[in-house]
Amino acid sequence: MALLDTLHWRYATKSYTNERIAQDKLDTILEAIRLAPSSSGLQPFSVFVITDPALRARLTPVCYDQPQIMQASHLLVFAAWDRYTPARINDFFAYSNAIRDLPDSVTDDYRRSLLDGFGSKTPEQQHAHAAKQCYIALGFGLIAAAEAGVDATPMEGFDNQAVDALLGLAEQGLSSAVMLALGHRDVEGDWLVKLAKVRRAKAELFVELD
Repeated sequence: MALLDTLHWRYATKSYTNERIAQDKLDTILEAIRLAPSSSGLQPFSVFVITDPALRARLTPVCYDQPQIMQASHLLVFAAWDRYTPARINDFFAYSNAIRDLPDSVTDDYRRSLLDGFGSKTPEQQHAHAAKQCYIALGFGLIAAAEAGVDATPMEGFDNQAVDALLGLAEQGLSSAVMLALGHRDVEGDWLVKLAKVRRAKAELFVELD
């Protein structure tokens, strides 16, 4: 399918078949998420790929009993950094410079500017910034899933603190931001699958400033 046909095909799936998606398709989706851009390239989040039925059963009530939690083939939890610590920023630059074979002196000024910039923000502001990066990666995952013929549901409807506790995120310096269910649509059981896609008209959505 061409890209726009693919985007017309996808929708926020409400019911899944429990069928497991092929490993190569999952790998493609995860790689697209890994390749997504992020502010300063820091990728300030981790993505938990959950298949364990027992864990998903514990997650279901704190996700307001949404059926996708149990039905989907895989559940991805995007967990943002709680803070941009000096260690995290310094470790990124050390890694990046090693990959690019650059001396630290080339990036030291920029690294220091990030340390100063994030150091001036509250922990809440730092986490909010990191969470925004999760959503960029989420978008790449949604498009990659559609391109692979995999259904997906972005999900914000959950108790963040309860999810964090179940996954032990606070101990890792993380906090949940958004989830992505992946699988195959239940054509007979999903009330949304046969309804027309509704989006605002171009003339209403886009404002051209010439």
